[in-house]
Amino acid sequence: MNDLQWQLLISVIEGKTISSMPTGFIIDSPWLPGWSGINTLDYYTSDQLWFEANKKAIETFPDTIFLPGFWSEYGMCTEPSAFGAKCRWEEANLPHAEAISSDINILCQIDKPNVKKDGLLPFVINRLRNTQPQIEAMGHQIKFAVARGPLNIASFLLGTTELMMSMMTEQEKCHKLIALLTDFLVDWIGYQMEQFPAIEGILLLDDIIGFVGDDQCREYVVPYFKKIYGAFNAKVNFLHNDAAGLVSAPYLPEMGVNLFNYSFEHGIGQMKELTGGKVALMGNIPPRDILKEGMPEDVKEAVLKSVEGLDNTNGVLLSAGGGMPQNVKTDNINAFIEAAKTL
Repeated sequence: MNDLQWQLLISVIEGKTISSMPTGFIIDSPWLPGWSGINTLDYYTSDQLWFEANKKAIETFPDTIFLPGFWSEYGMCTEPSAFGAKCRWEEANLPHAEAISSDINILCQIDKPNVKKDGLLPFVINRLRNTQPQIEAMGHQIKFAVARGPLNIASFLLGTTELMMSMMTEQEKCHKLIALLTDFLVDWIGYQMEQFPAIEGILLLDDIIGFVGDDQCREYVVPYFKKIYGAFNAKVNFLHNDAAGLVSAPYLPEMGVNLFNYSFEHGIGQMKELTGGKVALMGNIPPRDILKEGMPEDVKEAVLKSVEGLDNTNGVLLSAGGGMPQNVKTDNINAFIEAAKTL
C-alpha cells in the first residue's frame, strides 16, 4: 500500500467526505494465483512469483486499494501450523489444515507457540524480508499485521462443530483455549510489527464469530478481540467476517474495530445503524454471484444499488461482501471501479 492509499483509508475511517467514492478489495491466494497465471503451489513457494502476482494486481488496477497489501500468507494453514496442525497442499487449490484433536482437553494442554520459530510463521516473515526492497521500490510499504482470529484458529485445531459444542458444554475449557490463542495472536501481531516498523494496521479474519448467538458473542468474542486490538496502538483495526455480522456489529466499537468487512447479505445502511456510525464499513456486493459470476453490467448495477438510500457515503469503502473469490475477471473489477467513480 502506498502513502496516498493509506491516507485515503485513514480518511474513510475518520468519516471524511471524499470527492470520488473509494474502492478496495481483500486479495490473497484464492484469487491472485489463477488471475496472474500461476498455480497456487508456486504462489506459496516462490517469493518472486508471489511478489510478481501482487505487483501485477496493483499495476493493473491503480485506482483501487488492495488490502492488506502484499499479504504474506499460506491460506488457512498459517496460524494452525504453528500449533502442529497437518497441512495438505494442492497445486491449484487452497491448502487445508487438519484438526489436531476433537478433544478440547488435549488442546488445552498445548503450549503457546514461539512465533519466531514455529510452523509457517517464520516463512511469512522471511518472504516479506526478501521482497521488502522490491515492495518499497514500488513506493509501497508493509502496513498491516495480519492473522486469523482466535475462534477461526480454534475451529481448525478442534473442528467447527466441536468448538460450537464446547462453547455450550465446556465453557471453562473453551475460555482456556481461546485465551491461549489470544495470547498467541498478541505475540504474533507484535512480532510482525517489530519486524516491519511501517505497520500501522491490524487485520483479523474470523468467520466463526458469525456463527454464534448474542450471549456467546459477549462471552467468547468481545473480550478476546478487545484484548488483541487493545494491545497495540494501531491506526486501523480491521476485522473481516463475511459470515453473519448482525450479532457482532453492535459490539465492534467496544472491541476496538474501526473498519469492518462483512457479509453481502447485510446492507450498508443496516450496518451503519447497528454500529452507530462508529465503524467504517467495507462492502458490499455479492462476491461470488455478482463479482465472479456476473457480467460487467451486473457488477455496475450492484455497486449503484449498494448505496441506495444512504444519507451519505462517508465512512464507506466500496468492496465485495468478503474477499476476492477465485476466477474473478479483470473486466468485472474494472466495471466495479468505474461504477464507483460515478457516485
